[in-house]
Amino acid sequence: MENLAPFDPKNFDPHAPHFMQALCQMSLQAGQLIMDHYRDGVATETKSDQSPVTQADRDAEHLLEQKLAVLAPGIQVIGEEACSVALPEKMQDYFFLLDPLDGTRDFIAKGKDFTVNIGLIHGNQPIAGVIYAPVHEKLYFSGDSAAYLIHIAPDGELDMSQAQALNVPAIDPTGLRVLASAKHRAKETDELITQLHVKELVGASSSYKFCLVAEGKADLYPRHGRTMEWDTAAGQAILEAAGGIVTQTDDTPLTYAKLERGLDNPSFIAATARNWQDARK
Repeated sequence: MENLAPFDPKNFDPHAPHFMQALCQMSLQAGQLIMDHYRDGVATETKSDQSPVTQADRDAEHLLEQKLAVLAPGIQVIGEEACSVALPEKMQDYFFLLDPLDGTRDFIAKGKDFTVNIGLIHGNQPIAGVIYAPVHEKLYFSGDSAAYLIHIAPDGELDMSQAQALNVPAIDPTGLRVLASAKHRAKETDELITQLHVKELVGASSSYKFCLVAEGKADLYPRHGRTMEWDTAAGQAILEAAGGIVTQTDDTPLTYAKLERGLDNPSFIAATARNWQDARK
């Protein structure tokens, strides 16, 4: 990756195979670093917003920042941990959004669903994304299409030719599989669930939920409550490239570069298809 030609943000293809492979490779490297901490254990701190943070979060973000500075020196990089200190003063036309360890609580609890997230934004829309789930050993990525690799360990060999295409299935209006916590969910989510034909509630953490929808293992992921742009950028890019949708709850686009909001998101719906509402009772 370090031998790539200098990156020109005014004339490049963000979906070029070598560019996507470089993003995927650095996500594996971040995943390996995180898994070293996962095995050895890390101390937990609390940020000003009361969310937890560990040295694994900081180390993974630093690694990704270093790699992106080589791969794409003309592109702004906005990471979760950097933003916990200070938000950027302005947004460029192209920028990366990094959540180096999404699902820190799951990571601390020795769960399985925490992920490495790299999203690329142009204007206010995600145009490419990579999510790596190191415990599941799954790597999801998107450019003009979406695909994933399974059984890929953090120190495994990256062979992009083995990737399987992601194409979301049609909605079954007779019963939806909905991603929602069995115990901890917003009242708006409960209200929505009561209005739908739901055949299964699927549990998952972090941006891995977007991946399950993209794989066709769930139909609907309603999120009511605060998330940040780095939480959703990579997942939205992947799901939309797989044929799914991500919108605000009023069916308008979920957009990015919302500096006036402090880079937080409104509530949103992620689904395999826009006609998910056909499953209303």
